[in-house]
Amino acid sequence: MKILIFYASYGGGHLSAASSIRQYIVDNYKEHEVEMIDCVKYINKNIDKISTDAYKKITTNTPLLWGELYKLAKKGPLSDMSEGVGKILSRKIYKLFEEFNPDIVVSCHPLGSQMTAYLKKHGKTNTKLATIMTDYAPHEQWLIGHTYNDYFFVSHEGMKQNLIEQGVDANKVFATGIPLSNKFLQHYDKKQIQLSFDLNPDRRTILFFGGGEFGLGKSKTVKLLEYFIDNIGDVYQIVAIAGKNEKMQNAFQEVVNKKSANEYVQVYGFSNEIPELMSVSDVVVTKPGGLTITESLASGLPIIIINPIPGQEVENSEFLTSKGVAVWIKNDDNPEEKIANLLSDFDQLHEMKVRSKLLAKKHSTKNICEIILKD
Repeated sequence: MKILIFYASYGGGHLSAASSIRQYIVDNYKEHEVEMIDCVKYINKNIDKISTDAYKKITTNTPLLWGELYKLAKKGPLSDMSEGVGKILSRKIYKLFEEFNPDIVVSCHPLGSQMTAYLKKHGKTNTKLATIMTDYAPHEQWLIGHTYNDYFFVSHEGMKQNLIEQGVDANKVFATGIPLSNKFLQHYDKKQIQLSFDLNPDRRTILFFGGGEFGLGKSKTVKLLEYFIDNIGDVYQIVAIAGKNEKMQNAFQEVVNKKSANEYVQVYGFSNEIPELMSVSDVVVTKPGGLTITESLASGLPIIIINPIPGQEVENSEFLTSKGVAVWIKNDDNPEEKIANLLSDFDQLHEMKVRSKLLAKKHSTKNICEIILKD
């Protein structure tokens, strides 16, 4: 059996979901052939670069504009235009279908689903189509051509119900959760990890994500880190991750030096050891991207939300706070007061941790692959 997995390079969630699915199939279904393709880059590398750069600039410099575009893409002219672009680009990607002739397409990006659905509609392929939605709130772009989808995989039961209400066949929708790396299923030696990161085993650990490559509001994020440092007392220590954002990393280190906090605050850039760090953490501070949220829930972590991008991340924030697993530091809050109150409320943090474990779907990747490949 031939399996084609689509993703696109807008943020890390689509790629991570695709990679998790591919790895599970390679490890457990060795008789199948798997290809993973960036569907935008395959069509045209220049389109991929322009669109990726535009996404980065808009979400970083004018996030409110991104929020408006996100809303407009749900219904109306912009949505119609997007559907038309999907039809045009499907002709470009048809060559891939001719060459690879997939039995199953797994799409972790709306465009991959739209193009495949269009080809199915016009009899160009009879592949099975599985769409994996990588956030905690639905968006109509995922549903274009939904009658030609064979499976929809969503993060929770509320999303499943939403899709059914929008006309998707209930038998096609599965609330499996977002695909997760098997690294989050492994057991880690807590003492060894604390030792390798020079962490004090007698202190609670806050894992602070600065936003990485697509981080927004650098000055605001740095100020929030400063507030957290001011409130760690003799109870907490902080691991601050700046991702690929070197300016953010340098700004974090400047704050740590200014506060003379090097003993209890570690600053890192990009790290491949996020599962290990989450396994020894007690709280995570982050933008609410689908990938990081899925990993945090799987690690049973209370979540403190900062700087959500208007659109999908605001909707993710609303879902997480409604479930009692997250506290959202909003623009009109007194952040220092809110941080101080939360870090001192151990009962609330414990309750959030329990709810995170209950909400997590740690075996999402396995369950998705078993459903797709059951026949």
